[in-house]
Amino acid sequence: MRWSSMSTTSNGSKNAKGKKAHSRTKARLKGTKRAAPARPPAATDLPRVRIILADSEAIFRVGMSKIFAQWEDLEVVAQTDTLAQTLTAVAAIPADVILFELGLAPSPADAVSEVAARALPGAKIVVVTPRAGEQETVDYLRRGARGILARAISPELLVRCVRKVAAGETWLDKQGVNWVVEAYRTQSLQASAPQQQLRLSEKEMKIIGGVTQGMKNKEIAREVGTTEQVVKNYLRKIYDKLHVADRLELALYSMRQRLLEGYPLPTSDSPTGPQPAATAAATGAPSVRAGEPAPAMRGSSHDFSEG
Repeated sequence: MRWSSMSTTSNGSKNAKGKKAHSRTKARLKGTKRAAPARPPAATDLPRVRIILADSEAIFRVGMSKIFAQWEDLEVVAQTDTLAQTLTAVAAIPADVILFELGLAPSPADAVSEVAARALPGAKIVVVTPRAGEQETVDYLRRGARGILARAISPELLVRCVRKVAAGETWLDKQGVNWVVEAYRTQSLQASAPQQQLRLSEKEMKIIGGVTQGMKNKEIAREVGTTEQVVKNYLRKIYDKLHVADRLELALYSMRQRLLEGYPLPTSDSPTGPQPAATAAATGAPSVRAGEPAPAMRGSSHDFSEG
């Protein structure tokens, strides 16, 4: 009897301990359930973003479309696979973000400029490329791109990029940011540097003088005593030295920095002579040569369109 009584007591203690442990486990689980984090805001709380996909490869267009389809705020409004289709689409379809793959054009930088010029107001270009170096990164941004996206980007970063660019931000990786900052720092130092530090040759000065006078490459070549192609090559070097993009920027830079002050300017063979490009740029008037139609008939001067 004593053994039996002891056994009953032991079993009763075990049962009591089991019930207490079960109660503590339920309490912990219940507490954990109460502490569950709040759900993230629904995608409908975000502003709607309209996207144009311009990509030469169908597999990437399909892949990006499927990614965007998972989010209610992201809508693909058009897809194109050629530059011509892209230019037509961006000019006709309202969009917030244009994902433009550089493989669509033989001259990517020029294509970015053209898409930016044709796009409806409010559309922002994100360049998609396997790789972009320092010069390309700065050039694309100067031409109107608001972001540069790597081909191998993850779906999460793709969605974040589109939303941020649509909101007015610029999308670059850390290396791209460093390149842009350095480019603007160099440009600022160059603009404030004394004229003699530019190290422009006599021939380069003559070519710059011809540009500021509104002369064509053919006329400048005749003045300098070289060929039209050589003048074009020199102009590209001059653009790089002075960090300008084209003839108009070169003329404005020369006027602002007084680059040709005291330097004899070349003259055209035309009886009336051309209107100086710097003066035309400052006043907003196109240059006119003898025998050419009036500006109102021509639209805008072609003097700055040459290479």
